[in-house]
Amino acid sequence: QVQLVESGGGPVQGGGSLRLSCAASVRGFSNYAMGWFRQAPGKEREFVAAISWSGGRTYYADSVKGRFTISRDNAKNTLYLQMNSLKPEDTAVYYCAAALADYSGSYSGEYDYWGQGTQVTVSS
Repeated sequence: QVQLVESGGGPVQGGGSLRLSCAASVRGFSNYAMGWFRQAPGKEREFVAAISWSGGRTYYADSVKGRFTISRDNAKNTLYLQMNSLKPEDTAVYYCAAALADYSGSYSGEYDYWGQGTQVTVSS
């Protein structure tokens, strides 16, 4: 069983930065590809970023490319999302997800485990 707990969300002004963390309670964290998704009020959950088990491969949604950076520390069983130049349209609940695979992409159905989410609110 994999438990994922996100943290680091909160209110921030437009143009600001936040760093989200996702702590994984699992043996063999490095066996899992990881991803970040988000869901804004009244909208469907959407892909944000993904990273391979080793961290050597990453993939971003066009809407966050150049502003967000996904990374992981396998020694600490932790996934990160550094978010810079935040915009009001980035406001959403952010979820981390795990897939027992070398790499998973933007399709949420590929992920086996999900965290409970952390709220990010960007004001203009």
